[in-house]
Amino acid sequence: MDRVWLDDATRARANVVPVAGEPVRAPEPAAVPLLNIANILTVLRIAIVPLFLVTLFAAGGHAPVWRIVATVLFGVAAITDRIDGQLARKYGLVTDFGKLADPIADKALIGSALIGLSLLDDLSWWLTIVICAREIGITLLRLAVVRRGVIPAGRGGKLKTLVQSLAIGVLLLPLSGAWATAGLVLMLVAVVLTVVTGLDYIVQAVRLWSTPVARPRS
Repeated sequence: MDRVWLDDATRARANVVPVAGEPVRAPEPAAVPLLNIANILTVLRIAIVPLFLVTLFAAGGHAPVWRIVATVLFGVAAITDRIDGQLARKYGLVTDFGKLADPIADKALIGSALIGLSLLDDLSWWLTIVICAREIGITLLRLAVVRRGVIPAGRGGKLKTLVQSLAIGVLLLPLSGAWATAGLVLMLVAVVLTVVTGLDYIVQAVRLWSTPVARPRS
């Protein structure tokens, strides 16, 4: 009797109606809510971008105090990129929105910083153009194949973003001499990673596009 009661209670909690001759199925996992901490941090990173630009161009764009404030805002936004990804993977909060919004937030932050530095003559325009063209192109590519699947950011893409962030952080600070040179060297490394990972995303997109779309059963 106890065993029968336990079986019935288990089925009741799982909302499973037993059918004669059929095994009891486990309940399907609950859908991940769109409003979760990982997605909130991603949206917060996007919201920081305009505030970062205001501080970057304050007082002509070269006031040491405002450049430090801009660097801090950029650093906070960059750190959220690391945190939201870890939270999403650790607590099962991965969503299609997050897979798309996270790289878009990265591109908005990185792109605004690069363009801002070039407008202030602190970074060569060709570096900014190469990186921004790649980021925009890959974003459009993701959107083009989104109906067939989402291309998540890989390890190479994360490394590229990390190096870009470090280079930008150094260039944002009111530094000169060897530190400024180190920032430029890091940026050159970031450009190489940007191009290489961009080619990898193109290969993934071609493979995804060649995969037939699964049609729903009638």
